[in-house]
Amino acid sequence: MIVGPPRDVSDPKIFHHVSLIAFLAWVGLGADGLSSSSYGPEEAYKALGPHSHLSIMLVAMTAVTIAVISIAYSNLIQHFPGGGGGYLVATKLLGSRVGVVSGCALLVDYVLTITVSIASGCDQLWSFLPPSVAGYKLLTEFLILLLLVVLNLRGVKESVNVLAPIFVLFIVTHAFAIVYAIATHVTGLPKVFHDAHVDYSHSVSTIGFLPLMLILLRAYSLGGGTYTGIEAVSNGVSMLREPRVRTGKRTMALMAASLAFTAGGIMFAYLLTNSTPTEGKTMNAVLLTNLFGHWHAGGLSTGMAFVVVALVAEAALLFVAAQTGFLDGPRVLSNMALDSWMPHRFSQLSDRLVTKNGVYMMGIAAAAALLYTRGDILTLVVMYSINVFITFSLTELGMARHWIKDRAKEPRWKSQLAIHGTGLVMCLSILVITTLEKFSQGGWVTVVITGLLIALCFAIRRHYDEVRAGLKRLDDILTTIPLPETGTASGPSELDANVPTAVISISSFSGFGLHQILSIHKAFPNYFKQLVFVSAAVVDSGNFKGAEELGSLQKNTEENLLKYVAWAQAHGFRADYRMALGTEAVATVEAICLDVAKEFPRAIFFMGRLIFKEEKWYHRLLHNETPHAIQRRLQFEGIQAMVLPIRVLE
Repeated sequence: MIVGPPRDVSDPKIFHHVSLIAFLAWVGLGADGLSSSSYGPEEAYKALGPHSHLSIMLVAMTAVTIAVISIAYSNLIQHFPGGGGGYLVATKLLGSRVGVVSGCALLVDYVLTITVSIASGCDQLWSFLPPSVAGYKLLTEFLILLLLVVLNLRGVKESVNVLAPIFVLFIVTHAFAIVYAIATHVTGLPKVFHDAHVDYSHSVSTIGFLPLMLILLRAYSLGGGTYTGIEAVSNGVSMLREPRVRTGKRTMALMAASLAFTAGGIMFAYLLTNSTPTEGKTMNAVLLTNLFGHWHAGGLSTGMAFVVVALVAEAALLFVAAQTGFLDGPRVLSNMALDSWMPHRFSQLSDRLVTKNGVYMMGIAAAAALLYTRGDILTLVVMYSINVFITFSLTELGMARHWIKDRAKEPRWKSQLAIHGTGLVMCLSILVITTLEKFSQGGWVTVVITGLLIALCFAIRRHYDEVRAGLKRLDDILTTIPLPETGTASGPSELDANVPTAVISISSFSGFGLHQILSIHKAFPNYFKQLVFVSAAVVDSGNFKGAEELGSLQKNTEENLLKYVAWAQAHGFRADYRMALGTEAVATVEAICLDVAKEFPRAIFFMGRLIFKEEKWYHRLLHNETPHAIQRRLQFEGIQAMVLPIRVLE
């Protein structure tokens, strides 16, 4: 009722149904970048203090920075059309160890995307609500977070379709406010620029040129939240409509143009309207009130009504922006899981074709961040910006290294190196200044959390490597037994439905699976004369990229099954196989086994489970309990099922 019915993963039109066109991608992924205009320009403008005239230069610097970073990430889409963004780029171009640093920074970044967006959105709403409801702000933030978790469990496209009208309302109201601010002050623009020049000259003569530039650089860096979210499109290329590269570049162009206009326009409007920070209100609320608060029609305050609508639209857009954390965060988590930096279960899709475990993890982590900071936007933005620019810096470094390394093969290497080199300098400057300036105001928290997450990833990877080494020893022993060529084998055997049959659940052809056969023969010598191998072709985030990938998955699964059939036949057994495509191993294997049980009434079902000499608490987190889950379900149906212990580690 809440999450919706399962999707048919074998439907050839499924990728069309779940993918996003450029406009919807702009809504789902671009909202993160655009919504940063709600808090980024405010922080930058506040940091100028009495030198508000420098905001004119800050507007130009903001527009240039957005252009440089956007062009750099647009190139990224061209070179990495499969998506993955900063994690994949750092892994491929700088090595897996640097990649995991970028990936961990991205994960914390996306958790904070959710938290910052929700907290800032509620700040916009509480700017016009009475002070008496202030105590309900944190509770409201948790309720919105819960709603977004449920919405994202329904699937990517559904969540974006629901939020698209909100996005459009924000664009319309804020574009109107910016144009209105400039239009109503157009006659005073020469005076504004003249006053700015006078203030600049006076400041230089009073405090000196270098200190003034340092003030400007500090404000530019502390406004780094403006640029957060630009990387979202390159991270989410895999969810875009084909041709993905073109769709991605269009989405990036839409986001860059809208962000430059909105962020730059809002900052300039602060200056034009002499907006100053007010307790209990955001700067955007102050700006909108200054612009429209005096509007009246027929005794009604139509201006304040517009202010409320605009702030509600802004808050709603921020809630849309939280979507990016739920769209891209689980995707990065699943990519890291496929590389064994995270528990493998994070790569699994639900029957709604979303990485359910990743959505839950993002929601829980965001709730923890909200609880720790109590929704304080200043602390959250600092934490957020640091992680964003760690990823930005590593990405730009990787691309700059790529163009230098391949300059002999790339005729455009100089222009591309100039873009990525400039981006690297910008991102590193913002990262260093923000970290040093705000280290005691939340910066240390994000540094510590990211560092601990990196250490955890290395511990997980080390464990998986040890298990893989143990399995390789088993493969070396058992898979070296000569096999007849699959192409020359007679194929599956004719089986007798009335004789004892061993039904063995396997995945890939390996020593682990062969060990199951030998264990069955040892436990039931000469009892089973025929074997049926069953396997689920499990669709996870690694292969859910198109109909061709699913076809390849099915083909590989069938080839593995045929190898088992050939191996069994070579050792005197009659053998056949069954397989099915699904997103969840337990349910898919259960369905196959129920059909096989009807076909072979005397069948006994076997699953292999990896065991360790000393079972640790974390083994259940890192290795799924699929065999026991299948056994429980089959036994509940009155079917004989056994789990075979497979010991591969001393």
